[in-house]
Order: sequence, then C-alpha cells, then structure tokens
Amino acid sequence: MSNAKALRPIPATLIPGDGIGPEITEAVVSILDALGTPFEWDRQVGGMAAIKEGGDPLPSSLIDSIRRTKLALKGPLTTPVSGGFRSVNVRLREEFGLYANLRPAKTMMPGGRYDDIDIVLVRENLEGLYVGFEHYIAVGDDPQAVAISSGINTRSEARRIIRFAFEYALRHGRKKVTIVHKANVLKALTGLFLEAGREIAREYEGRVQMDERIVDACAMQLVLNPWQFDVIVTTNLFGDILSDLIAGLIGGLGMAPGANIGESAAIFEAVHGSAPDIAGQGVANPLAMLLAAALMLDHISLGDQANRLRAAVLRTLRDNVRTRDLGGAASTKDFASAIVARLGDQGS
Repeated sequence: MSNAKALRPIPATLIPGDGIGPEITEAVVSILDALGTPFEWDRQVGGMAAIKEGGDPLPSSLIDSIRRTKLALKGPLTTPVSGGFRSVNVRLREEFGLYANLRPAKTMMPGGRYDDIDIVLVRENLEGLYVGFEHYIAVGDDPQAVAISSGINTRSEARRIIRFAFEYALRHGRKKVTIVHKANVLKALTGLFLEAGREIAREYEGRVQMDERIVDACAMQLVLNPWQFDVIVTTNLFGDILSDLIAGLIGGLGMAPGANIGESAAIFEAVHGSAPDIAGQGVANPLAMLLAAALMLDHISLGDQANRLRAAVLRTLRDNVRTRDLGGAASTKDFASAIVARLGDQGS
C-alpha cells in the first residue's frame, strides 16, 4: 500500500481547461484520490473559460497560483483564433521559463501497427520560430503581400536543453540521444544547435551514445524503424511536429502526456485539443492527462505512486476496458472507475 496519506500536502494548481477538459480532469482527480496522492489543488480557469469570466485566456489569478505552487496539472486550453490572443501554452512557457518539453511515448496497447515503442522526445520550448517575431511587408495594394518570420536559437539555450536530454538519459537508464536538426539548410539557426549538441555530447562519452539526424530523414526513419530511437532532442518547431508523429506510433494524442519543465516551475498537461465536438458526452479519454499526472509524480520524487498508476492503466487497457477512441465502449467515468478498481487490487 502507498504511504502517500502520511505525506505532507503538496500544493498544486489544477487547470481543467476547455471542451472535454473538465470531464477528463474530474476523472483524473478521482483516480489520483484513490491512489492517495498528496496534492492540495488550487483550481484555476484558463482559455475560453477564462475569457468568459474576465476577458483574458491567461488571467493573473492563474499566473499567481502557479507562481505560488510551482506545480500545475493542465487540461486542454483553447486560444481563440481571432481577437489577437497569443497561444496560452506559449505564454505559460515564457512566463515561467519552461525551457524543456518532455514527451514520452510508450506502447500501452499491444497489437497495433507498432509494438514495443519506447521513445522520449525532448523539445526546446522557448526559442526557434515560436518566439513569434513576425511581420508583413506591403506590395502595391496588398498590405500583407509578404510574410516574414524570424527564428532565434541561442548557444546557451541549446546547451541547456541538450544537457537536459543527456541527464534525462542517464537518470532513466537510456543508452542514446539523437540530436535532430536541419543544419544542411538552416546552417546558422540549427547549425548552432547541432554544434552545441556535439560539444555537450563529448561530456557524456562512454556513458550515453550520441547520434544525429536531419529532421526530414528522422521523420521517415521514425515510420520505417522507430525502434532505433531512444531519446530525441531537437528545436522547438521540429519537436512540435515530431512529438505528434511519435504519438501516432502508440495510438494518437489521446495516449500522449507532456511535461513543461523549468528551473522553478513545472506544468504537466494533456497535449491533445479540447475536442468541443464530444464535450459533455461523457466519452472522452482521460489517459493523456492521467499519464501527465504520472510524470508529475515522477517530478516530485513519488515514482512509486507513478509506477502504481501506470501499472493500473496497463491492466485496465489489457483487460479491454477502453474508451471509444481506443476501440472500446467505456465512458469516461467507467474507464476511471476501472482504473480505480485495479489500484485497489492486491499487489497493485
């Protein structure tokens, strides 16, 4: 049995999010309660729910809460396409310096197109083309005839994220880190990243193997032979794309948790969208947010609880209790109840 109830409560910010967010959050919290986790939740709104309340998808109350707790679990947040709002996720990463985006992908349902996938992608989270330095140039009567965007990579940030990837590999018994780039064309922007990677890799010689791939070749090889990869580290845009590709190898974004980690705060999230088309129907899959909660437990050195949680999820899936998107018929609540039941089994 877990001894979590004897632990001191751990303050954490809980952001249910939009669309299916409140439903999957309710399911995840019920499972975490059954597990006996010590979280003391401060519930906050963001995204469209926050716009309805105060006109800002990232209200100061949410920021203040994370600044206090330094730990957050987040459902999917919607940023309006119109209205001039920047991505809520990007703003959160910038606000708290969450430089490392961790996206593990591991097969949980055998028998798919790809079995035995176990890849961790580490994405630089603050630089690259996501800095949003964009503008238009007018030509004739077209004020937006030319669009220009500038990407920024710094040597210091490249070193920091690549060192994070190598340290992660060491802590988790991983054998190889693959540095993904486009230095054959973007010789400055990603050439600097590759150069920093080679420099950092030398510090880990004999402990962690270093490999390097051009991003388009990497994408192809992930489809042809994903088992050759272990830990991948790359720049912001490439990481965004490849992490979704890797999620596809294990069943989609519904199985994909994410962690955004900085020096003084960490936010764990379901990386899929808010799925407004199925909101309120009770059929949403809570797995991505639940697995993000497991990463959160790892982060605060409660790895035993994280492993119990993952084991209960695996037993539930392999007993063929699955939500509709995974080929089953279980509702969100039924799926959560099945995991809770397996947590209570002897030997769980």
